[in-house]
Amino acid sequence: VSDGSMPGGIEYYLPLFFDGLATLFDYLPDDALYFLPTDSEARVANLLENVEERYEQRRHDVERPILPPSALFLTSDELSAELNSRARIGIQHEEFIEGGFNFATRQPPLLPVNPRADRPAGLLLDHIANNKGRTLFVADSAGRRETLLQTLREQGLHAAQYDNWAAFLDGENSIGLTVADLEAGIHNEQLSLITESQLFGDRVNQRKKRRRAARDPASIIRDLTDLTEGAPVVHEDNGVGRYMGLTTITVAGQAAEYLLLEYAGGDKLYVPVASLHLISRYTGTSAENAPLHKLGTDQWDRAKRRAKEKVRDVAAELLDIHARRAARVGNAMRFDEAEYRAFAAAFPFEETPDQQTAIEQVINDLHLPRPMDRVICADVGFGKTEIAMRAAFVAVGAGYQVAVLVPTTLLAQQHYGNFMDRFADWPVRVEVLSRFRSVKEQNKTLDDLQAGKVDVVIGTHKLIQKSVKFKNLGLVIVDEEHRFGVRHKEQLKALRAEVDLLTLTATPIPRTLNMGLSGMRDLSIVATPPADRLAVKTFLTEWDNGLVREACQREIRRGGQVYFLHNDVQNMEKKQRELEELLPEAKIEHAHGQMRESELEQIMLDFHHRRFHILLCSTIVESGIDNPNANTILINRADKFGLAQLHQLRGRVGRSHHRAYAYLIVPEKQALTADAVKRLEAIESLEELGAGFTLATHDLEIRGAGELLGDEQTGQIQEVGFALYNDLLERAVKALKRGDIPDVDIEQHATEVDLHVPALLPEDYVPDVHNRLILYKRLASANNKDELREVEVELVDRFGLLPPPAKNLVATTKLKLEAASFGVKKVDMGAGGGRIEFNAGVEVDPSALIRLLQAMPETYRLDGQDRLKLIAELPELDDRIQATQQLFERLELKAQTA
Repeated sequence: VSDGSMPGGIEYYLPLFFDGLATLFDYLPDDALYFLPTDSEARVANLLENVEERYEQRRHDVERPILPPSALFLTSDELSAELNSRARIGIQHEEFIEGGFNFATRQPPLLPVNPRADRPAGLLLDHIANNKGRTLFVADSAGRRETLLQTLREQGLHAAQYDNWAAFLDGENSIGLTVADLEAGIHNEQLSLITESQLFGDRVNQRKKRRRAARDPASIIRDLTDLTEGAPVVHEDNGVGRYMGLTTITVAGQAAEYLLLEYAGGDKLYVPVASLHLISRYTGTSAENAPLHKLGTDQWDRAKRRAKEKVRDVAAELLDIHARRAARVGNAMRFDEAEYRAFAAAFPFEETPDQQTAIEQVINDLHLPRPMDRVICADVGFGKTEIAMRAAFVAVGAGYQVAVLVPTTLLAQQHYGNFMDRFADWPVRVEVLSRFRSVKEQNKTLDDLQAGKVDVVIGTHKLIQKSVKFKNLGLVIVDEEHRFGVRHKEQLKALRAEVDLLTLTATPIPRTLNMGLSGMRDLSIVATPPADRLAVKTFLTEWDNGLVREACQREIRRGGQVYFLHNDVQNMEKKQRELEELLPEAKIEHAHGQMRESELEQIMLDFHHRRFHILLCSTIVESGIDNPNANTILINRADKFGLAQLHQLRGRVGRSHHRAYAYLIVPEKQALTADAVKRLEAIESLEELGAGFTLATHDLEIRGAGELLGDEQTGQIQEVGFALYNDLLERAVKALKRGDIPDVDIEQHATEVDLHVPALLPEDYVPDVHNRLILYKRLASANNKDELREVEVELVDRFGLLPPPAKNLVATTKLKLEAASFGVKKVDMGAGGGRIEFNAGVEVDPSALIRLLQAMPETYRLDGQDRLKLIAELPELDDRIQATQQLFERLELKAQTA
């Protein structure tokens, strides 16, 4: 059932098997207080008028019948009757008058907990000892509450847990703990309210903000976030199969969840969730063409061996490239730190965590005496331009010139305006080379550039022509790399050896993605969305006059503007006439790259200043055009565009805090090519914020991984999948860096831990199968206890306190990390004891082993060359974990180096 306001005109019809529909009033308590603007009646009347109009437009659609408004909405009289019977406050100006209650409180003290200090919580304990009143600790979330409770217990503080403030006031305990989203506490004679910020500084708040913290780029390809049933995956020991879902199996009375994989010939493999670190998405060719392997044959071993042999050569070549890059002398830029801080402080927004990390990486690169070659992969509107401006400021401050290369004239003009605004308070001269400037102005700019009078120059392909001379070029910034051809990139390569290169892209092309993931080019990913940014809702649809009219009307009625992309310049005026007939109330203008510069510039300015409603345009608006008021885009014949291009076009909307909509208009599905269908399905399914990098990996699948260093590379990637190939390459590089020869015959087996207890996420705890799969993968792939703790905290936040099987899973994973660090291959502990097995090559101190066997011969025994047996009564899980850890200590094991 639709309320008539769903975007895209998507309406669902359900027969009314019940007496009536629930309203908002049915869900709110009777004593709720309503805050209403004084003109609410006029607003309601306007809304109902719009609903009636839309119903009249769509009521004759026999394929999608909709209910009349009277069946879905309260009338004005009914709404008034409901409100008149409830307590309400009228708001005249829709803002609260300044004022409030005044408590006699003091500035809350900082009470840092420092684990490395002699008294880790000394200040906190002293504060509580001197406090005459009660103390309430406040955690940011349910997951953080469990962590804080454990920390307090370790310091001898036992806090009673309360659900809310009122419960604490009614309680009697002197120390309490609750959950609330507070950044600062209060303190007076009766009460100390202590937040996590007071105990741990900004660390907790930052963690709370970065729901999607900066991740290793390769891990995004390895994860299983967008895995669907039937999709190909790679098991490191068994090859490429298809994921067929999760299934629960009971073995020896213990329930466990397994990943079901199907291989060639219908063979099935059940993979325990604890071994999910061996599973990765198959990336290398399209899903239907993935080379499925047959279990029980040496087919996979041969394919992996070939890949490993190739990897060894590539690793050596990769290190050689790194060595040559490190040997080249670049510009070690030095600048005034105080001035840079002042420039950074003028940024009107708060940097996202990923953005701040990328900025620090770029500035560090500029400091180094070797040429920078870094790719910034940041989704549309995620702050790439600010990163470029910071780099430009550093370069100019160090006495160098900066060239900003962009694909289109419109983007050059926009960047020019942004740079001029940002550098307005600094003695930095910014110029632009584009066809919007006269020949005389361009020649003057070129002369001043050669004389060193221009600090930053922004332009299109003209910037890399031989006629353009710089006096002291130090930094080249390339925006939207995928828009430049091979010839332009070859010209850039000549510059790359001498100057720092910063590449900005939303969806890196497969070759760039390969080079970044393999370490040939430094890669920074900005995946954290700016504050209040909403994802763009994307709809894939065939042409429908009613839908087009409705989409445009909805945007115009809320005071917004619309992009209508029609990339056929010859028929653009005809399309404008059609739209004007369809939307007589809307003012429409058109723009394309074949127009005169002055005319095009004026239309873009008029659109920016809201002088008309709909801009009918070609792909000239693809890159960088920023108009926060335009939040609906219709892309006609979306099947003719590439994946990166569609993502860029969709990024023209949704650049403010308003919800934005993108409509991909295509012919019938039968008329589309297979690749076009894949592209459209990928862009429609990946509409969440920060999807640019994931889309690039889909592009890599659709178009093939491409060469890394040579043509022979592609076949190996397609055989074993890009994720595993990248892992093998990383291992080979590490071996070479240690001075070892990568041995293609040595397998790296992961540590196995079996404590003979149910260890899984129960279905009634995490009901969604896909969520369980992702969480299992994250637990299995955790590299240290901090990462594991983050997943545990998230589980409690999202699903509540851990049930026993989930606690067992976390405890088992924690022991696995510890065992792996000591080179232990397998831990098997049950009620009557068990055994541990070591990896080949792990050295155990003989004297420690002899002392252990002599001291406790009834408990410990050797079982072969690499196994040690433990005989003891271990009825509970904690007993088994403690016995294993004691064994590690008694053997005096040392952590293995990577």
